Amino acid sequence: MANPNTPEFALETSDEQTVLRVSGDWTVRTVQIVDEDLRALESGAGVTLDVSGLGQLDTAGAFVIDRTLRQLSDAPADIVGDHRNAENLIGQVHAVTDVDEPKRPAHGGLVDMLERTGRGFMNMLSESRDMLAFLGETLVTTFRLVLTPWKLRWTSIVSVLEEAGLDAMPIIAFLSFFVGMVVAFIGATTLRDLGSEIFVVELIGFAMLRELGVMMTGIVLAGRTNSSFTAQIGTMKMRQELDAMQTLGLKPMDVLVAPRILAMVVATPVLAFVGTIAGIAGGVMVGWMALDINPALFLDRLQSNVPLDQFWVGMSKAPVFGFVVALIACRQGLNVGGSVQSLGSKTTTSVVQAIFSIIVIDALFAIFYMEMGI
Repeated sequence: MANPNTPEFALETSDEQTVLRVSGDWTVRTVQIVDEDLRALESGAGVTLDVSGLGQLDTAGAFVIDRTLRQLSDAPADIVGDHRNAENLIGQVHAVTDVDEPKRPAHGGLVDMLERTGRGFMNMLSESRDMLAFLGETLVTTFRLVLTPWKLRWTSIVSVLEEAGLDAMPIIAFLSFFVGMVVAFIGATTLRDLGSEIFVVELIGFAMLRELGVMMTGIVLAGRTNSSFTAQIGTMKMRQELDAMQTLGLKPMDVLVAPRILAMVVATPVLAFVGTIAGIAGGVMVGWMALDINPALFLDRLQSNVPLDQFWVGMSKAPVFGFVVALIACRQGLNVGGSVQSLGSKTTTSVVQAIFSIIVIDALFAIFYMEMGI
């Protein structure tokens, strides 16, 4: 025997009109029983709703009935039968229900291209403004703490030096060594046709001392340390640790940003020096094994023909690269929202911005030193 409270419906169709008879309770607990069958109904004539046998009705049931009436006919439905609130409730649901899908803007064309270009340009201006504001705040905070060293968090600085400096030294040395080997092999292949293999020494010296040693260091730090800083600070913000820190009277700029800035400015020149020496060692290895250039001859020619100022040109870039990597990492970490998706997005943005900034800054350094005649 069927439960009298079970929702049921019957659709009577004629040439003039269609009558939808509903009975039983149409509530959020029961309406799913008939939902699938109602979706299959079709009719093009005017619809009349008969609620004579309708029992309990809530907004969920009213929504399903209203959706079915819209599905059967575009014209408003007539409601017949005696029910205390069916007409009123269905009318209210009908008034606030929007069944039309939002129109999606058309893609393509000149107007859309100009719109995306303008939006991207404005986002770039906004990002540049926010970065400059954060840069100013960071410089003020860092100089203030340097002038009052007893306020510095030396434990945090030493911890970052170990994590971002000492732990990164093996991978930087390893990669720089093979980069030096690759440059030496390319130089040997090119210069052999000219009978000038000995000039591989100058090639390795200028390339590693001036550019590649510090560049490899910056790129490795951008991929390794930058993402680590962003993830650490972003996780702290997601857990509301930054709010708790401010409640205790501690400033995130003093506790999180300044120690990382100072540690990276100190560690990056050391890492760049190690990377440069490793790259030259790779060149010495290739010169010895492939070109029969004795290591003693290689180093003597390097000392004689490559000026020492090339070393200082490379080392002058290292603190700037370290500062930029830490600055971008801390800013993106502080911009993380409350979701894991935001953390991943900001970490990716941080790494991309750091690598892009390092390459651009290196190009600006190259132009500056070229104009200075160095």
